[in-house]
Amino acid sequence: MKPPVNIYDAKTQLSRLVDQALQGEDVVIARSGKPVARLTRLTPQPKKRRLGLLDGQFKIPDDFNAPLPADVLSAFEGGD
Repeated sequence: MKPPVNIYDAKTQLSRLVDQALQGEDVVIARSGKPVARLTRLTPQPKKRRLGLLDGQFKIPDDFNAPLPADVLSAFEGGD
C-alpha cells in the first residue's frame, strides 16, 4: 500500500486518485499525517429480481403448450 495522500494533494489530484482506485488500489487520505479516509473502488451490486411481480395480473390459457393448428404452423414455416 502506498503512503497516505495529504488532503490538500487529494483535492488537487482527485481525478488521478479516482483512476488509481478504479484500478483496484486503495488510496488513504490523511490530515496532518493521520489517516482519515480511504478512497476505494466500488463493485456494482447486482439488481435483485422480484419474482411473482405480475402474479394474478394475467392468466395463461390451458392450451398454451398445445400444438399449433396446421394453417398457423404452415404460415410460420413459409408454406402456403
